[in-house]
Amino acid sequence: MISSVIRLARVGSRSELAAAVLMGLGYPCVMIAALIPDIWMFAAAAAVTYAADWYLHQRGSYLVNRLDKVRAGLPIRFLLRQLLLILLLARMGLAEEPLFYAAVAFFLLFYGLQAPHGALTTLIRLRRTMPVVTRNVDLNAVRIPDAPPRALLHRSGRKMLHLDIPAMAGVVVAAATGYDIAGYAGTALSVALGLAYTAALVPYLRRGRRVPSGPAVLKAVQKWLGEYQPTVALYFSGSEDSAYQVNMWLETMEQLEGRPIVVMRERGLVAKLNQTSVPVLCIPGGQHLMAMQFDSVRVALYPANVGKNIHMLRVPTMKHVFIGHGDSDKLASVNPFSKVYDEVWTAGRAGRDRYAIADVGVRDDDIVEVGRPQLAPIESWTGAPRNPVPTILYAPTWEGWDNNPGNTSLLLAGENIVRRLLEAERPVRLIYKPHPFTGIRNKKALAAHERITAMVRKAAAERAADPRWAGEAAAGQDERAAARAALARIEARLAELAKPGRAGGDEAEESRVSLADPERLAEIKRLRAEWNGAYWRSLGWWEHTVVTGSQPTLYDCFNESDAMVSDISSVVSDFIASGKPYAVTDSAELGAEEFRRQNTAVRAAVVLSNGAGELDRLLAAVADPAADTLAGARAELRKYLLGPDEPSSIEQFDAAVRALAAKAEARNAGVRQRVGEQAIGELDRESDAGAQGAEAEGNGGAGGTGGAGAAAAAAR
Repeated sequence: MISSVIRLARVGSRSELAAAVLMGLGYPCVMIAALIPDIWMFAAAAAVTYAADWYLHQRGSYLVNRLDKVRAGLPIRFLLRQLLLILLLARMGLAEEPLFYAAVAFFLLFYGLQAPHGALTTLIRLRRTMPVVTRNVDLNAVRIPDAPPRALLHRSGRKMLHLDIPAMAGVVVAAATGYDIAGYAGTALSVALGLAYTAALVPYLRRGRRVPSGPAVLKAVQKWLGEYQPTVALYFSGSEDSAYQVNMWLETMEQLEGRPIVVMRERGLVAKLNQTSVPVLCIPGGQHLMAMQFDSVRVALYPANVGKNIHMLRVPTMKHVFIGHGDSDKLASVNPFSKVYDEVWTAGRAGRDRYAIADVGVRDDDIVEVGRPQLAPIESWTGAPRNPVPTILYAPTWEGWDNNPGNTSLLLAGENIVRRLLEAERPVRLIYKPHPFTGIRNKKALAAHERITAMVRKAAAERAADPRWAGEAAAGQDERAAARAALARIEARLAELAKPGRAGGDEAEESRVSLADPERLAEIKRLRAEWNGAYWRSLGWWEHTVVTGSQPTLYDCFNESDAMVSDISSVVSDFIASGKPYAVTDSAELGAEEFRRQNTAVRAAVVLSNGAGELDRLLAAVADPAADTLAGARAELRKYLLGPDEPSSIEQFDAAVRALAAKAEARNAGVRQRVGEQAIGELDRESDAGAQGAEAEGNGGAGGTGGAGAAAAAAR
């Protein structure tokens, strides 16, 4: 019941729901207390509204956003509380007292201060917003001053509004006790604090505190591009939740020959990038990007098909390649938009055949098989479970943009899959890792995800209390405690290394200080690997768990598991690299044969119906290699989907970049030659026309004048 209310109210937890209820009840209580009048009831109810409001803002509750949309935002709520205090004073018979006039005057002055304060904070932010955000780019050519202290600008509007607390408290105390001095002191303190806060912002409007103008910054970036001379660009644009699509390519970019660069379009995604040594250039404005000269770039790589790709696709001096962010049998893997690219790179032969079957206009000559360099961290299966209890990964994909029931197993099969795994005759351990987009399109999918999460956590708690596992839990208790301590230590160190420079810097300051530091990046990678190991050691090998967020990664979950259940997506294609048994859900109920015919990645899978009764075959294959009848098919399918093991994927990918760069160079040389020939031809025609005109002038003149004209023409 409570879970349903939480979902309907769009709050994130029981505590948020409690705060929302308290705030919703608090304001009517404040009004009733003002009308009665009851000063202490008013004080208590007002305090509750302050606390509940503060808590919801701290948690970033969706409810706060909804209140803003229905014109009940934070300023209105503060104003309402203050007006009700005025009403309380009037109902107490204090309307003719100096305290009443002091309170009214204060609130008028207090709201008068909101405008200059808001204007100053907005102006400071605007003047510190550069047309680009960078990482690992040297912008010393322009002077970027330190950002104002975070305390001044972070949640500045809320801080300013909360300065009414001394006045509210002072007036309430004065009304209750008759000591008006408390009310005067409180209002004076609030006014003084408001004035001081506003005055503290003024110095940051000085020229020396501003970042350089947009043209100056763009000029500095262009100068840096001329010095760095990037050769291959990873171009990305996407939503706030799509950072994983670019993150998966960063290590590949680091390993390429030449000088790579990442070009992005959304400011908010820069903060979500993994640590990398590759220069990152985020240019949100289309006009700025199109004015930027990427003369040295010969190959541009695109992980996603989005509208903003057009701003880079228009550059003819580079070759454009769609590399995608996964290789699967989804319709997205044969998008007709792919025709706009010079080449489409797939992992193996399967991708090439997929485009041929779809017949969407992508020519076979434009498809290049390059493997999947990102799959290098995936460990191959040894043929037996790594722990006494097999670990099964359930990694469903999201619901997609349409209502196709075959997109995700969550809606029709998810709970059946999880229930059968949790209640398996031979115990297994379940890792549940949902797609990060789960629930953004279909709220039923979000509800199913929440129910599955609850099932897994309940089963984990029951297993922890089960006497059958008590001995194992006790035996490994010290090791798990040590692993948790290691996690805390590693996370603290990673937090220190997360951002260079001082804490509280804004985008402009971070662009100045975020330069590649090989030692720092090497330590971060080492700590990430240590964190992953400590994370799994902190859990018992029998312990069910839900994995969300970016860590541990999907590939880390692959390595920890002995088999996987998933849907048609790149997750399946990637998991095939491990050689482990896997199952795919036929959520659209096409039937096993038709499902295999339509989806290449299912050829070596156990096909599940929505009832998930076929899971026994998967569990048998994990427990006994003799029962794994699909092992040979998986090996064959691995080569078909992902390409040969030799040469390595990164070698294939790098060779493809070099080959396409050579084509771009040949194209550009040809254009220069044709332009040069055309220019010479135009000069010859101009010379011929001049000679003919001079000859005509000479023939039309009198006597020796014609001879002189002809001589002059000849001289020219």
